Amino acid sequence: MGTVVALGGQVGGAKLADGLYRVRGRELALIVNTGDDYEYLGLAFSPDLDTALYALGGIAASTAGWEPEGETRSLQSMLRTLGGPGHPPLGDKSLAAALLRSQGLAAGRRLTEVTLDFCRNLGIGARVLPMSDDPVRTHVITDDGAIPFPEYFGELGCEPRAHGLEYAGADQARISDEVLDALHAADLEAVVITPANPYHVIGPILEISGMRELLRKRGAPVIAVTPIVGGKALKGSAGKIMRDLGKEPTPRAVAATYLRLIDGFVIDRQDADMADSVRSLGMQVLAAQTVMRTIDDRVALARTVLEFARSVRDAKAEVE
Repeated sequence: MGTVVALGGQVGGAKLADGLYRVRGRELALIVNTGDDYEYLGLAFSPDLDTALYALGGIAASTAGWEPEGETRSLQSMLRTLGGPGHPPLGDKSLAAALLRSQGLAAGRRLTEVTLDFCRNLGIGARVLPMSDDPVRTHVITDDGAIPFPEYFGELGCEPRAHGLEYAGADQARISDEVLDALHAADLEAVVITPANPYHVIGPILEISGMRELLRKRGAPVIAVTPIVGGKALKGSAGKIMRDLGKEPTPRAVAATYLRLIDGFVIDRQDADMADSVRSLGMQVLAAQTVMRTIDDRVALARTVLEFARSVRDAKAEVE
């Protein structure tokens, strides 16, 4: 068994990352989207990083994986009483990460260093790594111009029609040494693209300067898991954005966004009839149970993905 690198964000990505962590422990490195990061009331928020930390740390709320279990809203209530903004909603426990992150960044520490400190203090053996220490911001292109994704999603409820997305700063952002170390591991076994929105979660990671090229050159199997099941996204805005961009929300459409990058694609059993269509894109396909309702589901999918990666690697070795 070797190193496994996963790319992700959102609750779906965090669930599969948790499954991989339960299977591989310290051998997992999770590269997380930071294109949705934002500042609010002078504090630095990293929603996808925190969602991953709560999941792998075993403290995520069962019904709201983006915040800790037992979250309360006393701070938000007092903010409103004092005439402060009502959005985005702030949780009392969730504020801790933002406070410590802001303090660390103000002291000149890198986002990666702060995040790895969180890992250690939460008892997480895996490496949770920001996609870059340089700022990248995802904007949704609409009739009213470019809107930061947190505003598009949180304040506007994804209502404006999306004509495209841009990743401001990605072409200048540097891959961190920690991410490079993970991807250059001599025992790199597989790269797993978790079931997250391919446009605003995985897209920014892949747009970091040199990221796609590095993933291709490493030669380890790259396996993606669909975030679309039965014609819709289980969470988030993927389905809406795909329709706005003129794409049907199908596993094939997601697989096409990873064309010439991935070696294998995992679709849900509900969509098994689409396997041949996805396979025609030039990648291997596996139909499996991808909906993760329980911890056992997460572990089962993680094992399935790694076994699939192994079969893809063996098939490539035979051809070579």
